[in-house]
This record gives sequence, C-alpha cells and structure tokens, in this order.
Amino acid sequence: MSDEKTQTTAFTPRPAQRDAARKRAQNHFAASEQRDTEVRKEILRQQAATAARTAKLKALRLEKEEADRIAAANAPKPAPKARKKKPA
Repeated sequence: MSDEKTQTTAFTPRPAQRDAARKRAQNHFAASEQRDTEVRKEILRQQAATAARTAKLKALRLEKEEADRIAAANAPKPAPKARKKKPA
C-alpha cells in the first residue's frame, strides 16, 4: 500500500513546481510571440521599401519613354537616299 502512495505522489508535481513550470512556459510563449511580431514588422518594412523603389523606377522609366516618344515624333524625317539612274 505504501508503494502505491509513493508512486502517485511522485508523479504529481507540487503547486509551486506547477506554477513555476507554467510561468516558464508563458514567458517562453510571450518571447516567441514578440519575435514573431518583430519579424512580421521587418518583412512589412522590406516590402514597403521594395514597393517604393519599384514605383520610383517605374516613374523614371515612363518619363524616359515619354521623352523618347516626343523626341521621335519631333525628329526630322531622314532624307531619302538618292537613287542611281540606270544607264539607258
């Protein structure tokens, strides 16, 4: 009989141990959540920076294409090549 009592009490943690284990688990979980939040924020910052660079480059490209189009429209037409006359 005493062996059965010893076995059941050996597997039951004391309230202080249980509370300490719970606190460690909560601290671990809170730290993990904080890391996850920081990682998400960093990803969003990088995505915003990439989007800003892309928008800037697109605006520059469109501006250049427009300038090239205007320059091509205003450029004088090339003179036609002179044709050689065939000897008769």
